Amino acid sequence: MKKKKSSQPSDEPVKADGRKRKPRVLKKDIRWERLDNTAHLFPVIAGESMSNVYRISVTLTEQVDPGLLQEALDIVLPKFDGFNLRLRQGVFWYYFEENGKPAPRVRMENMFPCRFIRQNQNRSYLFRVTYYKYRINLEVFHVLTDGMGGISFLKELTYQYLRLAHPQLAAQVGDALSADTSLNREDSFLKNYKKSHARGYQSKKAYLIKGERLRPGEFGVMHGYMKVSELKEVCRRYGVSINEYLVGVFVWSVYTECMHGMASEKPVRVAVPVNLRPYFNSITTKNFFVMVSAEFHPTKDVYTFEEVLKTVQGSLRSQIDREHLEELFSYNVSNEKLWIARAVPLFLKNMAMRYIYTTSALANTTTITNIGNITVAEEYRPYVEMFHAFLAMSKGQHLKGTICSYGDTLVFSFSYDLVDPSVQRGFFRKVASDGISVELESNGVNYE
Repeated sequence: MKKKKSSQPSDEPVKADGRKRKPRVLKKDIRWERLDNTAHLFPVIAGESMSNVYRISVTLTEQVDPGLLQEALDIVLPKFDGFNLRLRQGVFWYYFEENGKPAPRVRMENMFPCRFIRQNQNRSYLFRVTYYKYRINLEVFHVLTDGMGGISFLKELTYQYLRLAHPQLAAQVGDALSADTSLNREDSFLKNYKKSHARGYQSKKAYLIKGERLRPGEFGVMHGYMKVSELKEVCRRYGVSINEYLVGVFVWSVYTECMHGMASEKPVRVAVPVNLRPYFNSITTKNFFVMVSAEFHPTKDVYTFEEVLKTVQGSLRSQIDREHLEELFSYNVSNEKLWIARAVPLFLKNMAMRYIYTTSALANTTTITNIGNITVAEEYRPYVEMFHAFLAMSKGQHLKGTICSYGDTLVFSFSYDLVDPSVQRGFFRKVASDGISVELESNGVNYE
């Protein structure tokens, strides 16, 4: 039976000669966004020798299934606009553009960590996911986000992986992102800055730790595990916070192991990143931190640990308040908003930023960042053993420290490219002498 032709006009486009036109395919608008104030620097200075990549990893109680980890990444990535990005270079600024390609391939770790991320070899993404036995590693180019944003993504990736590996979990908790996971992409620097503040960053040169370097491409990692309860007891005895104590122990180690307890023309100065979110009621997943400096300048030959610690404590506490933190980032944002700065072509901005970075980088002996206490939802705790984090090297800083804790265990992680581990040994020796039990683990580059 033949169908009756419709008397209604066809919806298909028709040319003047009666032939059907091919329907137009409308291109989807590609999402783009500006870099936050801190992020502008990272594309300028990043390269093979200074990757600006940090790592956060989670150790599970069972070996990682790479197929399920890839599936978990494929599911989670489209939910995070802040990771589904690639970096573009404009005439005046770098900017982000929605990536939209398939997720980068999950690979077994077989190289040293925190290597430079080449977009053209990583499906244009600015992060990588690797695994090794029980551990899932997330490495992030700092232009995307700071440690808080990295932790949020890694936790959701881990949750999704565990739901795939244990279907009863999915039935129990569902398949949505956690209620406390933020997807906010606000530029909190711009929102909170105040005009006309003076520069707050140090530019005078600091004492730098030097020595024979590891072979090109090698990267040293040393973890020291401590009980939070023991640390708290020692800190109560000294009248300091855990962060102040650990930064103070590092400064003491440099003073005794490198300066040999003698006076110096240059101070030991430790850059300490401060998460600004609690101070400004922010939940952004972009970078939102500033650096303060803990400084100790030995002008005489003999100092006690208590004297060093008191100096470090006073240095940090004098800087960590809302007003001063606001001054630190407002100076940078005010410069970014100047019309003359906006009008300068990117290549000239890059030259200026490289010079400013070099000056400020040599003003610090090292960087010690405290990720804080990492928690996971109760349903996932039986499967999660520990978290770790550490930083890549930067100009003049060949030894860095990162602090994070999970449960009652705190891990202080050194990352370095120096052959001599005397500062690390001095650090853990001092901690142990204060009555804190320390268990050490390293990737063994000093023992090859």
